[in-house]
Amino acid sequence: MKLQRVAAGLGCFLITGMAWAQAPPRAARLWLTTVNGKERLARQPQALRFSQAAPAKKTINVNPMEQYQKMEGFGFALTGGSAQLLMRMAPAARAALLRQLFAPAGAGIHVSYLRVSIGSSDMNDHAFTYDDMPAGESDPQLTHFNLGPDRTTVISALQQILKINPKIKILGSPWSAPGWMKTNDALKGGHLKPGDYGVYARYFVKYLRAMRQAGIRLSAITVQNEPLNPKNTPSMVMFAPEEKRFIAQYLGPALARAGLHTGIQIYDHNPDVASYPLSILADPAANRYVEGTAFHLYGGSARTLTRVHNLYPNKDLFLTEQSVTQSPRDKRLEIAAPVQRVLIGATRNWARNVLLWNLAANAQAGPHTNHGGCTGCWGALTLTGNRVKRNVAYYALAHFSKFVPPGSLRIGSNELEQLANVAFLTPQGKVVLVVSNTGNFTARFHIRCLGRSAETRLPAESVGTYVW
Repeated sequence: MKLQRVAAGLGCFLITGMAWAQAPPRAARLWLTTVNGKERLARQPQALRFSQAAPAKKTINVNPMEQYQKMEGFGFALTGGSAQLLMRMAPAARAALLRQLFAPAGAGIHVSYLRVSIGSSDMNDHAFTYDDMPAGESDPQLTHFNLGPDRTTVISALQQILKINPKIKILGSPWSAPGWMKTNDALKGGHLKPGDYGVYARYFVKYLRAMRQAGIRLSAITVQNEPLNPKNTPSMVMFAPEEKRFIAQYLGPALARAGLHTGIQIYDHNPDVASYPLSILADPAANRYVEGTAFHLYGGSARTLTRVHNLYPNKDLFLTEQSVTQSPRDKRLEIAAPVQRVLIGATRNWARNVLLWNLAANAQAGPHTNHGGCTGCWGALTLTGNRVKRNVAYYALAHFSKFVPPGSLRIGSNELEQLANVAFLTPQGKVVLVVSNTGNFTARFHIRCLGRSAETRLPAESVGTYVW
């Protein structure tokens, strides 16, 4: 459901409590990233001047009166491997990098949302949960629960990040329950045993409380990362009826009894199986505990998010994972296509955040687990000791995170062939327009807003962020 829609051409005024300048735009600034890498989020020296001149046939019309979802943030997965590499940096070098990434103001890129794994993901140097037991043993009272290797990696990194930005949102996602809770007694594959649903719900409660004791509050959790994918190490299969029952009868009530107001996001997988989240949302007993649906984009279309939104407009949508990657040895910066498909595609289809996979890896695309860890997840950053290389995912996300703070509203804009775009109105009253030129030639076009237009151009396969 659109927050508000007002006919174009009216004067600017206060809309839904957001500041908005009354005068039509006079000038815009452009930040540009080119496929040859010569321009990397580079502020262009010349401002674009708006005038009342008639625009050309190829025009992006931006309408601040046409408003959609409120954004919660843009960011990355802080995997165990990412945190391990960060914590190996010298303190001064790490502090400088974290400020550049996470400070909510200044010269950095203003990352405002993070995803962490509950236990290990496949981008850890080994697989683990917070209550692993020897083969044949179990721990139904969770007396052996502990945060293990995360204490000196993920938790230490988060504590430093929170000092820089205490308001950053954090999402937690499990890759597997402890093996002794599963049908195959292993961290790869298998299902959660029905008899351990209640134990696993208490496992989530213990995790959230332990993180709070460490000074870290999670805004939301997903129930299971990629519940239809048994190939990762670790992983766990959880079919829709299982997730529905687990939420309705165990996890939702457990969080409520514990007084935890952490949001529950369902599914956390690709939009090619829309029946999965829709079946959970259709169940009143589960629906009452659900904040919204989390998606990845490795399969299916982002348009499915709009379908889910139209059926359940009171439930939020999230893009919780997508790999935007190429070898850091590649001299080209292939940015236009992933910005068009992932960041523009998700936000134009009601996603309230976009989280890319993952923040950092080493020069060998690790660390990752054996026999099921991602071998081609290069990370937004390549970290080699204190040396930092910024890769395509860094720039793709920065075109949004640097300019679109939490609380911004997506606003109306029309798409043109090979000029995918999305626009936002920030709480400070600025308009931000991100345009991806997916064509193999320079695109010349106009931007029009509130009766005034400006002429601009984008080089082939490049991305520009316009701010006015």
